Amino acid sequence: MKFCLNTKIIEPDNKKENIDYAIILLHGYGGDGQDISMLTLGWKRFLKNTVFLCPDARESCAVSPSGYQWFDLSNDDPKYILEESKKAEVVLLKFLEEVKKEYNLENSKIILSGFSQGCMMSINLGLISSENYNCIIGFSGKIIDKVDLEKRKISGTKMLLIHGELDEIVPPSSLLEAKDFLIRNNVVVETRMIKNCSHHISVEASSLALNYIKNNLLS
Repeated sequence: MKFCLNTKIIEPDNKKENIDYAIILLHGYGGDGQDISMLTLGWKRFLKNTVFLCPDARESCAVSPSGYQWFDLSNDDPKYILEESKKAEVVLLKFLEEVKKEYNLENSKIILSGFSQGCMMSINLGLISSENYNCIIGFSGKIIDKVDLEKRKISGTKMLLIHGELDEIVPPSSLLEAKDFLIRNNVVVETRMIKNCSHHISVEASSLALNYIKNNLLS
Protein backbone atom coordinates (compact mmCIF):
# COMPACT_ATOMS: atom_id res chain seq x y z
CA MET A 1 0.00 0.00 0.00
CA LYS A 2 1.11 3.56 -0.69
CA PHE A 3 0.74 5.72 2.41
CA CYS A 4 -0.02 9.44 2.38
CA LEU A 5 3.52 10.05 3.70
CA ASN A 6 6.67 8.67 2.12
CA THR A 7 7.58 5.92 4.58
CA LYS A 8 10.52 3.65 5.28
CA ILE A 9 9.01 0.31 6.27
CA ILE A 10 10.91 -2.39 8.15
CA GLU A 11 8.98 -5.66 8.24
CA PRO A 12 9.98 -8.93 9.94
CA ASP A 13 12.78 -10.80 8.14
CA ASN A 14 10.64 -13.91 8.20
CA LYS A 15 7.87 -13.04 5.76
CA LYS A 16 5.76 -15.85 7.24
CA GLU A 17 5.50 -14.01 10.55
CA ASN A 18 2.16 -12.41 11.25
CA ILE A 19 2.33 -8.68 11.89
CA ASP A 20 0.74 -8.23 15.29
CA TYR A 21 2.20 -4.85 16.25
CA ALA A 22 3.30 -1.62 14.62
CA ILE A 23 5.78 0.93 15.93
CA ILE A 24 5.57 4.38 14.39
CA LEU A 25 8.84 6.34 14.56
CA LEU A 26 8.65 10.09 13.92
CA HIS A 27 11.88 11.91 13.15
CA GLY A 28 12.99 15.29 14.42
CA TYR A 29 13.33 18.70 12.79
CA GLY A 30 15.52 18.44 9.69
CA GLY A 31 15.59 14.65 9.78
CA ASP A 32 13.77 11.96 7.84
CA GLY A 33 12.41 8.46 8.18
CA GLN A 34 15.75 6.94 7.24
CA ASP A 35 17.44 8.74 10.13
CA ILE A 36 15.16 7.49 12.87
CA SER A 37 14.88 4.01 11.35
CA MET A 38 18.38 3.42 12.75
CA LEU A 39 16.66 2.71 16.08
CA THR A 40 15.27 -0.49 14.63
CA LEU A 41 18.78 -1.95 14.23
CA GLY A 42 18.92 -2.49 17.98
CA TRP A 43 15.24 -3.31 18.48
CA LYS A 44 14.15 -5.52 15.62
CA ARG A 45 15.50 -8.88 16.78
CA PHE A 46 13.80 -8.49 20.16
CA LEU A 47 10.40 -7.53 18.77
CA LYS A 48 8.96 -10.34 16.71
CA ASN A 49 5.81 -9.93 14.64
CA THR A 50 6.39 -6.17 14.55
CA VAL A 51 6.48 -3.74 11.64
CA PHE A 52 8.31 -0.42 11.99
CA LEU A 53 7.06 2.56 10.00
CA CYS A 54 9.22 5.67 9.69
CA PRO A 55 7.47 8.39 7.67
CA ASP A 56 9.02 11.55 6.29
CA ALA A 57 7.24 14.68 7.49
CA ARG A 58 4.85 16.51 5.19
CA GLU A 59 7.15 19.36 4.17
CA SER A 60 10.82 20.09 3.52
CA CYS A 61 12.75 21.66 6.37
CA ALA A 62 13.24 25.41 6.05
CA VAL A 63 16.86 25.32 7.27
CA SER A 64 17.83 21.87 5.96
CA PRO A 65 16.22 21.27 2.54
CA SER A 66 17.46 17.68 2.40
CA GLY A 67 15.41 16.93 5.54
CA TYR A 68 11.84 17.45 6.67
CA GLN A 69 9.85 19.20 9.39
CA TRP A 70 6.55 18.36 11.06
CA PHE A 71 6.00 22.06 11.63
CA ASP A 72 7.82 25.25 10.70
CA LEU A 73 10.06 26.98 13.25
CA SER A 74 11.03 30.02 11.17
CA ASN A 75 8.45 32.01 13.13
CA ASP A 76 8.75 31.57 16.89
CA ASP A 77 5.23 32.86 17.64
CA PRO A 78 3.61 30.13 19.82
CA LYS A 79 0.24 30.56 18.07
CA TYR A 80 1.85 30.03 14.67
CA ILE A 81 3.73 26.95 15.87
CA LEU A 82 0.53 25.50 17.34
CA GLU A 83 -1.38 26.08 14.09
CA GLU A 84 1.38 24.46 12.04
CA SER A 85 1.60 21.47 14.38
CA LYS A 86 -2.15 20.93 14.04
CA LYS A 87 -1.74 20.78 10.26
CA ALA A 88 0.80 18.01 10.78
CA GLU A 89 -1.63 16.25 13.13
CA VAL A 90 -4.24 16.05 10.37
CA VAL A 91 -1.79 14.33 8.02
CA LEU A 92 -0.50 11.98 10.70
CA LEU A 93 -4.00 10.98 11.78
CA LYS A 94 -4.71 10.02 8.17
CA PHE A 95 -1.42 8.10 8.07
CA LEU A 96 -2.30 6.21 11.25
CA GLU A 97 -5.68 5.22 9.85
CA GLU A 98 -3.93 3.90 6.75
CA VAL A 99 -1.54 1.87 8.90
CA LYS A 100 -4.41 0.41 10.93
CA LYS A 101 -6.24 -0.59 7.76
CA GLU A 102 -3.17 -1.99 6.00
CA TYR A 103 -2.13 -4.23 8.89
CA ASN A 104 -5.55 -4.76 10.46
CA LEU A 105 -4.45 -3.37 13.81
CA GLU A 106 -6.25 -1.63 16.64
CA ASN A 107 -4.75 1.27 18.58
CA SER A 108 -3.79 -1.10 21.40
CA LYS A 109 -1.34 -2.80 19.01
CA ILE A 110 0.35 0.41 17.92
CA ILE A 111 3.21 2.22 19.66
CA LEU A 112 3.98 5.86 18.90
CA SER A 113 7.54 7.09 19.28
CA GLY A 114 9.49 10.10 18.17
CA PHE A 115 12.52 12.31 18.60
CA SER A 116 12.34 16.07 19.29
CA GLN A 117 9.54 17.38 17.00
CA GLY A 118 8.54 13.76 16.46
CA CYS A 119 8.22 13.31 20.22
CA MET A 120 6.01 16.40 20.43
CA MET A 121 3.75 15.08 17.69
CA SER A 122 3.59 11.61 19.30
CA ILE A 123 2.44 13.07 22.61
CA ASN A 124 -0.32 15.08 20.95
CA LEU A 125 -1.48 12.20 18.77
CA GLY A 126 -1.56 9.85 21.73
CA LEU A 127 -3.69 12.13 23.88
CA ILE A 128 -6.21 13.44 21.33
CA SER A 129 -7.11 9.96 20.09
CA SER A 130 -10.49 8.53 21.04
CA GLU A 131 -8.75 5.27 22.01
CA ASN A 132 -5.48 4.68 23.83
CA TYR A 133 -2.49 3.47 21.87
CA ASN A 134 -0.35 0.76 23.41
CA CYS A 135 2.14 3.34 24.66
CA ILE A 136 4.27 6.33 23.67
CA ILE A 137 8.03 6.68 23.87
CA GLY A 138 9.34 10.20 23.46
CA PHE A 139 12.95 11.31 23.15
CA SER A 140 14.08 14.91 23.75
CA GLY A 141 10.71 16.58 23.28
CA LYS A 142 8.18 18.72 25.11
CA ILE A 143 4.50 19.67 25.20
CA ILE A 144 3.84 22.06 22.31
CA ASP A 145 1.02 23.97 24.02
CA LYS A 146 -0.20 22.83 27.45
CA VAL A 147 -3.39 24.91 27.49
CA ASP A 148 -4.48 23.68 24.06
CA LEU A 149 -3.62 20.03 24.73
CA GLU A 150 -5.45 20.04 28.05
CA LYS A 151 -8.59 21.22 26.25
CA ARG A 152 -8.32 18.59 23.51
CA LYS A 153 -7.13 15.62 25.57
CA ILE A 154 -9.49 12.65 25.25
CA SER A 155 -7.43 9.59 26.09
CA GLY A 156 -4.56 8.79 28.42
CA THR A 157 -2.01 6.68 26.57
CA LYS A 158 0.79 5.81 29.01
CA MET A 159 4.25 6.96 28.08
CA LEU A 160 7.97 6.99 28.71
CA LEU A 161 9.77 10.30 28.16
CA ILE A 162 13.58 10.37 27.92
CA HIS A 163 15.80 13.45 27.82
CA GLY A 164 19.49 14.26 27.86
CA GLU A 165 20.65 16.39 30.77
CA LEU A 166 22.94 18.37 28.43
CA ASP A 167 20.33 19.00 25.73
CA GLU A 168 21.07 22.40 24.22
CA ILE A 169 18.12 22.39 21.78
CA VAL A 170 15.15 21.39 23.94
CA PRO A 171 15.96 22.32 27.57
CA PRO A 172 16.00 19.44 30.07
CA SER A 173 13.44 21.37 32.13
CA SER A 174 10.95 20.48 29.37
CA LEU A 175 10.95 16.91 30.68
CA LEU A 176 9.90 18.00 34.17
CA GLU A 177 7.26 20.35 32.77
CA ALA A 178 5.82 17.56 30.61
CA LYS A 179 5.80 15.14 33.55
CA ASP A 180 3.94 17.66 35.73
CA PHE A 181 1.39 18.32 32.97
CA LEU A 182 0.77 14.63 32.32
CA ILE A 183 0.40 13.70 35.99
CA ARG A 184 -2.07 16.55 36.52
CA ASN A 185 -4.04 15.21 33.57
CA ASN A 186 -4.11 11.63 34.84
CA VAL A 187 -1.66 10.17 32.34
CA VAL A 188 0.66 7.42 33.56
CA VAL A 189 4.16 8.62 32.72
CA GLU A 190 7.70 7.47 33.41
CA THR A 191 10.67 9.78 32.85
CA ARG A 192 14.39 9.26 32.55
CA MET A 193 17.12 11.91 32.43
CA ILE A 194 20.27 10.64 30.71
CA LYS A 195 23.56 11.88 32.14
CA ASN A 196 26.15 13.45 29.83
CA CYS A 197 23.74 13.30 26.90
CA SER A 198 22.93 16.17 24.54
CA HIS A 199 20.20 16.40 21.86
CA HIS A 200 20.33 12.88 20.47
CA ILE A 201 19.17 9.34 21.22
CA SER A 202 21.94 7.64 23.18
CA VAL A 203 22.52 3.90 23.44
CA GLU A 204 21.24 4.05 27.01
CA ALA A 205 18.06 5.84 25.90
CA SER A 206 17.48 3.30 23.13
CA SER A 207 17.91 0.43 25.58
CA LEU A 208 15.50 1.97 28.10
CA ALA A 209 12.95 2.44 25.34
CA LEU A 210 13.30 -1.14 24.11
CA ASN A 211 12.73 -2.55 27.60
CA TYR A 212 9.67 -0.34 28.03
CA ILE A 213 8.26 -1.54 24.71
CA LYS A 214 8.89 -5.20 25.54
CA ASN A 215 7.19 -4.85 28.92
CA ASN A 216 4.14 -3.21 27.39
CA LEU A 217 3.75 -5.61 24.47
CA LEU A 218 3.97 -8.58 26.82
CA SER A 219 1.62 -7.16 29.44
